[in-house]
Amino acid sequence: MSQPFVPPLDLQSLLSPHREAIAAAVAEVIDSCHYVLGPKVEAFEEAFAAYSESAHCIGVNSGTSALHLATRLLDIGPGDEVITTPYTFASSAWCASYQGATPVFVDIDPATFCIDPAAVEAAVTPRTKAIVAVHLYGHPCEMDALKAICQKHDLALIEDAAQAHGARYKGKRVGAIGDMGCFSFYPTKNLPCAGEGGALTTDCDKLAARGRSLRNHGSTVRYFHEEVGYNYRMEAIQGAVLGVLLPNLEGWTEARRRLAHRYHELLDGLPLQLPREAEGCESVYHLYTVLAPERDKLIATLKEQGVGTSNHYPRAMHLQPCYADLGYKEGSLPAAERAAREAVNLPMFPTMTLEQQDTVCAALRAYFG
Repeated sequence: MSQPFVPPLDLQSLLSPHREAIAAAVAEVIDSCHYVLGPKVEAFEEAFAAYSESAHCIGVNSGTSALHLATRLLDIGPGDEVITTPYTFASSAWCASYQGATPVFVDIDPATFCIDPAAVEAAVTPRTKAIVAVHLYGHPCEMDALKAICQKHDLALIEDAAQAHGARYKGKRVGAIGDMGCFSFYPTKNLPCAGEGGALTTDCDKLAARGRSLRNHGSTVRYFHEEVGYNYRMEAIQGAVLGVLLPNLEGWTEARRRLAHRYHELLDGLPLQLPREAEGCESVYHLYTVLAPERDKLIATLKEQGVGTSNHYPRAMHLQPCYADLGYKEGSLPAAERAAREAVNLPMFPTMTLEQQDTVCAALRAYFG
């Protein structure tokens, strides 16, 4: 008998218990005919600001838009440099490029996959204006060290928390530690919406006010534009869906953490690098990512055994053709390049059953003999 299929993510099982509540909230939006921003978005912004322990939340149409808004709010532009990680989704670098600035890639901590503060310090130049710290796979960056670098060199600190809703660093929510936090609510994220959505968080009243204007065509009064802005507005339907789902996020996070700790126990002793939390960090395990030699062979074998996997970022950003002019070569950033070669994401979602997890672990143990 073939093994049951275990998907990398089962969004349907996550959302189906909330289908009626989501449908009712969406129906309210349709009946109101207020489809962009409006009461549903405002209510979600207030709730997410409180959840993320920030003074302000600005709802936008994607995590990419939130990151771009952050660099625009800092008036970063041509001639400036923004230090970030190469082992991330492209948006972490796009936010500098969109402003005509240069992304500067530095290596990662091989244990956490997050940006290495020592490498950041070594890369600072007089042209550096900001650091984009990516809380990758839900694990917080070493924020104390990064904040110290920013204070020493008068830099801004942008948190890319697209995969880290609710994660904590020394008791503090990520996204509320640096100058601004950027979140994504893409359907695969820990807090999903029904399409594209994002948010920017900050404690700074001035940044928040300008951010609300810039997301709305640089306008606070309709048809009057203080500066050139963007159509980065959140749709009301997304605000409605997020408002329904946000109260479930803590429970989903607890389920992810339980599954991750069980993976730790069941996979201990196998020739895999397992994810571990750094001291003072509480990961939300957006993904459970292991490093495995001969990654592609392992993925193919697991598929034959009914286990679905994924691998994010198979080519690090510093080696992407779009950034060839920056001059990075193979071997420039070895920890990031190893992660790109060897990373495998095992199934991880809050509604995953113990039987499904046992299937994954049995297939891995069989593979390694």
